[in-house]
Amino acid sequence: MKTIFITGASSGLGKATAQLFHSKGWQVIATMRNPQKETEWSQLKNAVLLPLDVTNKSQIEATIRQAINAHPIDVVFNNAGYGLVGALESYSDEQITRQIETNLTGVLRVMQAFIPYFKQQRNGLFIATTSVCGFSSNPLSPVYNATKWALEGFSESISYDLAAFNIGVKTIAPGGIKSNFMGGMEVRIDPDYETLNAQMGKLFSDGTLIEFTDPEAIAAVVYEAATDGKDILRYHAGNDSIRIAQQRAAVGNENFRIALREKLHLSAPRLK
Repeated sequence: MKTIFITGASSGLGKATAQLFHSKGWQVIATMRNPQKETEWSQLKNAVLLPLDVTNKSQIEATIRQAINAHPIDVVFNNAGYGLVGALESYSDEQITRQIETNLTGVLRVMQAFIPYFKQQRNGLFIATTSVCGFSSNPLSPVYNATKWALEGFSESISYDLAAFNIGVKTIAPGGIKSNFMGGMEVRIDPDYETLNAQMGKLFSDGTLIEFTDPEAIAAVVYEAATDGKDILRYHAGNDSIRIAQQRAAVGNENFRIALREKLHLSAPRLK
């Protein structure tokens, strides 16, 4: 029986992925900040609940030690994350730090703790949830976008390092997901961007920017990545992610950026 270790498994994509792998006969180690609030998983066989706040380095190390001692682990799915929305100048330093520590540094620390184990096993697979905002971008979420672009670059870079030890690295880049992710966002309102925010709302509502896909459909892509044995780094998940990737490839990154700016009714800066 294979085992997957999942961060951010309390809801949304993390929970849907845990449920799918469990239904496929996998041992699931589901981690979350408050496992005592989860009642469904505590009753299941071959399911383990562990506490994990990915911004807490000592807890990361302790939880991973406990997980490794309990079961041989085959796949680590770094899924924990949230969105920070608004203008950069409206963010507090604490908000910026928390966004980076959750979405980026937490992934690095979890992987850092698991790598010696996978090296000893000469086998293992890391999968991380990035985003359509890891290869494209949306306005008014610059730090969120930065963490997701960083994860994509980090994953490609470390894939070379770990290949020598038979350790794989893959990313899942979904677009919108029908979950409480939007409700869990931190939003900073700045009246200077009221017009841009209103235009973004129109593009979101008509599906131009993103569409919303059931988390179970995205979880199926995670399962595919974990089991297909293919040498693929990035898996696009959801019609919007696939569409945007194809559009950027067809017209080029600069033309795509300019076209989106025009859809947002923004003028090009007059640089001198």
